[in-house]
Amino acid sequence: MTSIEVHLLPALAPREQLVGRSVAVIDVLRATTTIAAALDAGASEVVACLEIDDARRIAAGSDKCLLGGERGGLPIEGFDLGNSPCEYTSSRVGGARVVFTTTNGTAAMLHALSADLALLAAFTNRRAVVETLRKAERIAILCSGTRGEITREDTLLAGLLVDDVLRESTGASGPSLNDQARIARDAWRAVQSRYEGQVTAANLAGELAETQGGLNLRAIGLTADIADAAALDRHAIVPRLDLESATLFEERAVRVRL
Repeated sequence: MTSIEVHLLPALAPREQLVGRSVAVIDVLRATTTIAAALDAGASEVVACLEIDDARRIAAGSDKCLLGGERGGLPIEGFDLGNSPCEYTSSRVGGARVVFTTTNGTAAMLHALSADLALLAAFTNRRAVVETLRKAERIAILCSGTRGEITREDTLLAGLLVDDVLRESTGASGPSLNDQARIARDAWRAVQSRYEGQVTAANLAGELAETQGGLNLRAIGLTADIADAAALDRHAIVPRLDLESATLFEERAVRVRL
């Protein structure tokens, strides 16, 4: 492994800079957390779309298809599911194709399509993601942010991934880090220090609840989603983007599969 780069927003990562890299896309609250839950519950695939109309159009031509997602944090009128991980149970989505659109996460996923490998990371599948990333030569971690703003929840997960990958790297000097990777790592280490090196899911939920994303969820009555997003290593899966599928939908959607 030679390098780990963190990009705290898609706008800070030119697409050509992701070429040749294994990219982990992060949207802790809540897209990558929810998609991991959906696939672990047995959804056959998730098709992530930029726009509501795209999602409806794609779903209209599919059998056993569910519409999921949010705008402004709330479920979309006429959709089967929102963007809460707890909705994506095996009884609800098992065997189904989920067509999904969110405010921020989908755009970051599409931004990653120039990568050699693109996967989705959440606190809930952190260990499985690290196991995949540690085999890569050049790693990029792409945070979704919220409406063009850097988010603390995404930054903390990016820092945890950097810390874990560094711990498991074997080279004498270790991989190089860009400044954003150092910023994210230091932010995570500050949280670790606050809890004397033992960050529990409850501790993490408390940290996420005070981020702007957490405050937004609390304001609309979705506090339970924060605890679900903080459930460390709940899923032993790594959702991967199908890097060819975006062209099928005019570069406005991408398939996510195991």
